Amino acid sequence: MPRGQKSKRRAREKRRQARQARAKTQIQVLEGAEAIAAEEGELSSAHPVLEDSPQNELAAETPSTSMEPQAIPSNTTGAASGTVSNEGASKQNEKSSESTKTLESFRRDPLNKKVVLLVQFLLKKYQSKDPITKADMLRLVIKKYKMHFNEILRRASEHMELAFGIDLKEVDPIRHSYALVSKLDLTLDGMANEENLPKTGLLMIVLGVIFMKGNCAPEEAIWEVMNMMGVYADKKHLIYGEPKKVITEDLVQLKYLEYRQVSDSDPPRYELLWGPRAHAETSKMKVLEFLAKIYDTVPSAFPVWYEEALRDEEERAQARAAARARIAMIVHSRAMASSSSHIK
Repeated sequence: MPRGQKSKRRAREKRRQARQARAKTQIQVLEGAEAIAAEEGELSSAHPVLEDSPQNELAAETPSTSMEPQAIPSNTTGAASGTVSNEGASKQNEKSSESTKTLESFRRDPLNKKVVLLVQFLLKKYQSKDPITKADMLRLVIKKYKMHFNEILRRASEHMELAFGIDLKEVDPIRHSYALVSKLDLTLDGMANEENLPKTGLLMIVLGVIFMKGNCAPEEAIWEVMNMMGVYADKKHLIYGEPKKVITEDLVQLKYLEYRQVSDSDPPRYELLWGPRAHAETSKMKVLEFLAKIYDTVPSAFPVWYEEALRDEEERAQARAAARARIAMIVHSRAMASSSSHIK
């Protein structure tokens, strides 16, 4: 292989490893916060994050093949079965050990307790729609850690975004007041309540998988990603309750997802698409920005999907312009008709 191609390949590999490391760090922070909150009963949350960045590994692939489940070797003999079982147990032990280390590391940082408390505070403000001010956060949550306010706020803001799909925005830099804005427009009732908050973050991940699978994802691809998060179709989850019901029933009933049987599939297989509310309340660019945030990068780092998201933004802008033009025409026609009637 020519030296130039080898250098480019090494550079791509370094970038891929760096992004994976950043994504892993994001996961560890969220896992640590949730572990402390769950133990102390202070916060209910979830961490809808992917373990591996899809873009660099899959740059040459199309969205329809980018997240296919890995092939699982069949157990043809007893010895092979034992080997697979032992390997699985070993991986589980390694993951358990790593989670324990993550929690211990998270607890060693005294600011993280304040991060958990601030997230709880922000969630309550979001649900009650009460104003959020720096003064209240300092007085009620931060207290003696005032010198670390900016760092605590940054971490809490990141957790709100990644876990719940909610952005914290400063709306008045003079009075230091803030607003919480969902990545979904939430123009209809049904998601902006305590019970459904975790579903918003979960929904953003599902919408992302669907988008990256060519706007129609087989159900098994969804569960591949859910399994990376420690969420399983047949296992009750501490936060989500029954994940399969949430994805294939609750979010379908709320019109955020469409769940349908693949035609002519026997045995029946199912696939998911964006529902009408997802199209109305979010966009491909917002979903891509959400995923990019997880990997501490920008949407353009996902070139295939970024180009599609840009096209979607342009189409949405054209549709809005056309709608405004129709409204203006209707208003003008009615005004002309009213004017004519008065003349008569």
